[in-house]
Amino acid sequence: MHFGGRNRIFADRREAGRQLADLLTRSPPSGASIVLALPRGGVPVGYEVARALGADLDVLVVRKIGTPGNPELAAGAIASGGVTVYNPDVLDMLGLGEQDLDRVREREVAELARRDEVYRGTRAAPDVRGRTAVLVDDGIATGATMDAAVRAVRQLEPAAVIVAVPTAASDAVARLRRLADQVVCVEVPEPYIGVGAWYASFPQLTDEEVVSVLEKAQRERAGPG
Repeated sequence: MHFGGRNRIFADRREAGRQLADLLTRSPPSGASIVLALPRGGVPVGYEVARALGADLDVLVVRKIGTPGNPELAAGAIASGGVTVYNPDVLDMLGLGEQDLDRVREREVAELARRDEVYRGTRAAPDVRGRTAVLVDDGIATGATMDAAVRAVRQLEPAAVIVAVPTAASDAVARLRRLADQVVCVEVPEPYIGVGAWYASFPQLTDEEVVSVLEKAQRERAGPG
């Protein structure tokens, strides 16, 4: 489900999140849902979505497992909750086994643990089992990171996985539709220049800003007292 053709410019991530939330609430997910935002840029977008759906907000930290000599080529990924997934096509293409990437994986596990600690503190990883997981980012260019996120969340046994973003490239949408139960996107602009091109304001977020948004969402869900 998406609207396309207008190539709109969002004022910022919060406004993009509100427009995405409006689209999602027209046909809201059935059953209990949880919004998992990909930090950093997906968090303010996810805040608006979670607020509109009356859902919990948490983060899903995803780290690529790059290949030797080409760290940008993802042979796999790790995600919050101790999930590791590998891309068998890339492994076969390069003649690699999972064990050949152990050193890279260990390095990324350490970085993921650091980020999880910064964003979540002492809170446990979210319980996704039996819930509809709504994966949110501020946009999707190639789809590699969201691909890894969907595969990782599948291993946590959710009832369904929905990918929800303000903008995405058309080929990334096609790729993710084969993996997720639903892809919701406000705009699919062509040509897709890059995520930041569709925002009037697109600053880099700090870890402190991410934590502030997550804490605000928690306070609002807890209610008075």
